[in-house]
This record gives sequence, structure tokens and C-alpha cells, in this order.
Amino acid sequence: MWAWVKNHRSRIIMAMASGLLLTFAFPKIDQGWLAWIALVPLFLALRQADPKSGFVLGSLFGMVHHLGLVYWTVHTMHHYGNVPVDQAIGILILLSGYLSLFPGAFCAALTWLRPKPIPLIILAPALWVILEMARAWLFTGFPWALLGYSQYDHLLLIQVSDLFGIYGLSGLILLSNAVLSVVVLAWLEVAWLDVIPSQKTAAITGVVLMITLVAVFGYGAWRIHSIDRMVATAEHMKVAVVQGNIDQAQKWDPAFQVLTTVKYRNLSLEPPAKEADLVIWPETATPFYFFDDKILSDMVIEGIKASKSLYIIGSPSYAAGKEAMIFHNSAYLVSAQGLSKGKYDKVHLVPFGEYVPLKRWLPFIDKLVAQVGDFKPGRQGNTLSWEGHHVGMLICYESIFPGLARAMVQNGAHLLVNITNDAWFGRTSAAFQHFSMAVFRAVENRRYLARAANTGISGFIDPCGRIVSPTALFQEAVVNQEVSLLKEPSFYSRWGEWPLGVVVFGMLALFIGKKQFC
Repeated sequence: MWAWVKNHRSRIIMAMASGLLLTFAFPKIDQGWLAWIALVPLFLALRQADPKSGFVLGSLFGMVHHLGLVYWTVHTMHHYGNVPVDQAIGILILLSGYLSLFPGAFCAALTWLRPKPIPLIILAPALWVILEMARAWLFTGFPWALLGYSQYDHLLLIQVSDLFGIYGLSGLILLSNAVLSVVVLAWLEVAWLDVIPSQKTAAITGVVLMITLVAVFGYGAWRIHSIDRMVATAEHMKVAVVQGNIDQAQKWDPAFQVLTTVKYRNLSLEPPAKEADLVIWPETATPFYFFDDKILSDMVIEGIKASKSLYIIGSPSYAAGKEAMIFHNSAYLVSAQGLSKGKYDKVHLVPFGEYVPLKRWLPFIDKLVAQVGDFKPGRQGNTLSWEGHHVGMLICYESIFPGLARAMVQNGAHLLVNITNDAWFGRTSAAFQHFSMAVFRAVENRRYLARAANTGISGFIDPCGRIVSPTALFQEAVVNQEVSLLKEPSFYSRWGEWPLGVVVFGMLALFIGKKQFC
């Protein structure tokens, strides 16, 4: 082991440097341009590797990257889950280790297939996209901060997401890294898996990248123009998001329930919210069972009647089951008369936060939120509807799952709403990462997205991905925005990942078949 480390010291350093550079591309550091070159040192480290070495180098790259990316889990588990710091760090290492298996598999597969330089620029993006899709699905999925999310604030680039989703942009970034690696190898006159790329090969791959980027930027410019025209002529409504800034340590304390309720009611009666057609409160804004606790519910309903607006209110809910009570993390649609017009129950629950997976075999593990019984998932794609309008709800980290927003749009959603409580994250980069991913749900489906977060970041994202009126963290805020209600589904809304999936799996099958039979 130590002999291998000594002999591969420079490759290990390059792989780890790639992991560090890629982490810098994401919020808070937010240097998205680094994503386009970050993997070049990793590719150079792989140039003479076998599959075993490739897996180790890829895993080291992934470990460094994810330790720097999801470090905030230690803060969340320790401060709000009462997990000792050493155990929280251990869990972070396990999570990062799991996530590092995907780049490890990417590097192992690449060194096993041994593509020549030109096929490399096709195969590498296909492999990466397949593994990102797998990561979003395995063990309920954790597609947090996929490669493409690093470009959330590059407006022209992200427009292609309405064709191929976030995975298409990830593949484009991989193409850039693979091409630049070939160019560097040709310039240094060193081999990629026994083949030294010629200047002609470097030129060909460079032309492929340039043509692709010109097409993507051109599509982005055209699409922004066409969507802006649609927005200008579409039906509009005024929406307000309310950020109460409730301390997580007080949120579920019965002594603070009245204060919390009064704060949200008063904020909603201020002019920015009072002028709105729809007012949105964050996830579990009512720290009680709405419509069940009469005194507190009446306080909320009185405020709704006074404002004469429609409301979406995050609240826990429950219903009688066959054997026991069923609990949900819910969002109520409440009329201006204070009547329930519908309820959305969260579909994709947070493991160990809202339920304990494999609880029968893990009875000693409790969830971080102990105030309510284990939540049960609702029905996917269930929209909230009134007078011909349909709202697609995304509660908390449901916003990182493209398929959930797409299901809403397929069921007729004209507006996407994300309610969340990011107080768990403190002032770490997690709140910024979480918000950045919501940008793509708006672009993929060409819908306005309104976001109400307990402690921030709240605000709006238009159908082109522009961030409108974002709030600061840990401040009371009310933001009002006129939003358009687009109804035409995008290509991605209709087809999802199927077109891209067929292409990348086809490419991979072709390369594997060629390796096996040639």
C-alpha cells in the first residue's frame, strides 16, 4: 500500500487537486469557471493507470471534493441532532466515501475501456452522466451539487437544461475537461494510455468543443429571447414570500408557538404581502397541526381573512391509518375565507431527518426531528389547484430532484413553489448550494419558481433562470413579485432524461461491445 502511494505520489496530488478545484466551483466560493478545467489534473493522473489504480485515484478525487462540499452535515447533526462532533465527522466521512464511489467507478471504467483520445471526449461525458443519474436514484438518491449545478448563474449556458436537464450540462462540462486534457497531452507530447495525441487530434477535439459551445450559447440567446416574449404576454399574478427567521432551537418549543404565529401573521399583513394574490409561508411555518390546534389556527385564519389573499402554508399534518396515525410534512392551500382548498404531502422524505430507513433493522437510530412521528410520503405530482390555476409544490430538498418538478408540470402546474426550512444549515454554504439548485427546476420546465425559506434564501427565479429579489440569511423579510403563469411544457418537461439517457447508454454499449468483440 505505502509502496503504491510512494510510486504514485504525483498522481495522487493531481487527483486531490482536481477535487479541491471542483469544490471551489460551487457556492459559497462560487467560481463556476473552475468546473470547466477542474478535472484536467485528474485526467492527467489517469493517463497510464489501470482500472484498480483508476478507481483509487477517482475515489481520492471524490473524497476531497465531497468533504469540502458537504462539510455542513457536521454542523447540522451536531447542533440540531445532538450528535457528538466526532460521530458527526465520522458520518461525514462515510457519506463522502459513498459519494466518492461514483467518480471512482468513472475512472475505473475509463481506464478499463481504454479509449483513444478522440473517443475519450465522447465516452467520458457519457460515463459521467450515467453515474450522475445512478447517484440520483440509488438508495432514494442524493443528487446534491451535481457538476452542472456549478453553472447556475451563467444564464446563456443553463438554457440548454430545458432540453437535457441538469445532466446535459454536466456532460458538456465533462466534454470541456476531456478536450482540454487531450490538448495538454498533445502539447506536452505525453501518452494517454499508450497513445500520444497528435496536434491534429488536439485540433479536432478543440473544434468539436468550440462548435458545441457555440451551439449551446446560440441556443441560450435564442431561448431567452423567446421565453421573455412568452412571459410578457402570459397571465400574471402577484406572489409574496414571507421569511419569518425563526430560530431552529425555538421553532418546536411550545413556549414560542404563539410568538411564531404572530410574527408570520404580522409580516403577512405588511404592504408587500398584503398586495399579493398569493402569499407563501415556508416549510412547517406553523409549528403545530394547522386546522387541528384551534387557538393557533384561528390566529392564522384571522390574519388570512384580513389580508384577503390566497395562502400556501407549510405545516405538519396527520391522518388516521389502519394501525396507527400517519404523519405528513405538508403544504396547505388556504382561501381568502380561511378554508382549505387542498393539501400537498411531501413525497421525497429526508432519510434520518423525516424517517428512518430500514427502521426494523436499525432500531437504535433515531431521526434528527423528534417532535413529530415518522413522516410518510405523499403522492407524486399532486398539484394544488384553484380557479384554473395549478401550483407544483416542492418541500425542502425535493427541489434537488428534477423528476418531482417535472411531474408537477406534467400534471398542469403553471407555477412552481419551493418551501423550505434551511435553518438547519446555519451560515454554511449549504443554504447557498440548496438555492442554486432550484434555478434549474425553473429553467428545465420554463416556469416561475417562488421560494419561501424560514431563514433564507427566499426569492423568485424566472423561467430563464434569473434570480429575482433574493433575501439575506437570518433576516425577517417579505418579498413581492409579479410572476407569469406559463402553460406550455418544455421538451424536458415532456420527455425528461429519456432522450439523453438513450444516447449515453447507447454510446457506452457501443464502446463495451467494441472492447469485448474486437
